[in-house]
Parts: sequence; structure tokens; C-alpha cells
Amino acid sequence: MRSTLLLASNSPRRRELLVQAGFTFEIFAPKISERFAVDLTLRELTAFNAIRKGMAAARLRPNNIVLAADTLVAIDDHVLGKPEDREEAVAMLRRLSGRAHEVCTSVFICHLAEAKSTSFHEISRVQFRRLGRGKIDNYLAQVNPLDKAGAYAAQGFGSEIIEKIDGSYTNVVGLPIEKTIPALAEFGLAPKR
Repeated sequence: MRSTLLLASNSPRRRELLVQAGFTFEIFAPKISERFAVDLTLRELTAFNAIRKGMAAARLRPNNIVLAADTLVAIDDHVLGKPEDREEAVAMLRRLSGRAHEVCTSVFICHLAEAKSTSFHEISRVQFRRLGRGKIDNYLAQVNPLDKAGAYAAQGFGSEIIEKIDGSYTNVVGLPIEKTIPALAEFGLAPKR
């Protein structure tokens, strides 16, 4: 019997990337709080959160293959998650204005029934344009920043604030699909074309 792929995320961006890649899956994302431990590196923190999300789903659905991911932004060794409110979103965008920062996504895939798991991460470097208050207000009028690490999205209106991306674009969106496809193949899952 073929196992169903479960996406342990409510992110519409991750869902879109998997659909565009040709995967069929269910969304099953038990609610867990994302933690910010100050003594962890960006990569360690995203890996920790991805594993927690994935294991929460896998424990409830052990016969399925679970894919979980966590994306965070870091600038000057300061990690930016999702803003709590518009004011924090404005502060994050001001901090990123005219500067380069890193976006790290860690991915965890597991199949508990077969005692099999893998994990990986991807880091991309993003250069922001200089953003005045008017540009920030205009961007926030078009985009909901509260469900996005660093208060922004690369897709859609992202070109208004992003000057360039070095590395994986899909990583900045929320799932490095070029690494995810071969990782899922290790679990016997391939895109439907």
C-alpha cells in the first residue's frame, strides 16, 4: 500500500509549491508553538522547529509520510520570525531596508511506520531595496505580513522590496523544492505529471 504524503503546514506558499511540483498530498498540521531559543543558530532553530512540527503530525499519523518545514529570516545574527502585529512588521521591514539578510528553511521528512527520516536545510541571501515609510506602508497595504517570516513574501509584490536573491527562490518562498523533490523520491514519492 502506498503511503499518503502529509504536509505538516498551513502555509499556502508551501502548498502552492508542492502542487506546482506535481505532488498530491493532504494537509495535516497539528498546532504547535514555534520556539525561539537564543542559544541556537538560524539553521539549528529552523531544524528544531521543523522536526517538532513533523513529529507532532507523524505521531498522530504514523503510516503516512510527513513533510514539515520551518523558515526564518536573520540579519546581524538576529532572527526574525512572523511579526505579532503591523507595528512589528514595520519595524522588521525598516531593519531589512537596503540590506542583505539570510533566509533559512529546514525541511524534515519522516515515515514513522518504517522508522525512516531525513532532514536538510537551504540558506538564501536576499538583498532588499531601500524602503522609505511610504514604500513600507504601500507594501503592507497589499500584503498580510503576519504569516510571513521577516514580514515579507518573495512572490507577488516582493519585487517591490527585493533587489535580488542569491540562492534558491523557492527557499525564500518557504520550501526549497529543488532539494525537496529528490528527498521525497527517497520515500518512494514522485510528482504526478
